[in-house]
Amino acid sequence: MIVLEHYLILSALVFSIGLMGMVFNRNNLIAILMSMELMLLAVNISFVAADKYVSGVDGQVMVFFILAVAASEAVIGLAIFIVLYQKFATVATDQFSKLRG
Repeated sequence: MIVLEHYLILSALVFSIGLMGMVFNRNNLIAILMSMELMLLAVNISFVAADKYVSGVDGQVMVFFILAVAASEAVIGLAIFIVLYQKFATVATDQFSKLRG
């Protein structure tokens, strides 16, 4: 039988993978966005798991808000990615300082 601790361990593992991706891939914008999505997915897993064992709907409502934040983060990140690639033909994040004005 799967208990709440199993879901929380899975959530912690996915979150730590996303955090390591954020720390070790600071130069690639796509890797940073994917790592942020993994971290948001880990939070969603823990909300739904806790909601299942409490028998409420608050966790599921929070998941919808997190999905909306993830969608807007992806849109803004991809827009920055397109501007950076059009201007410098690279997706390296060290080029952000050249996007002034």
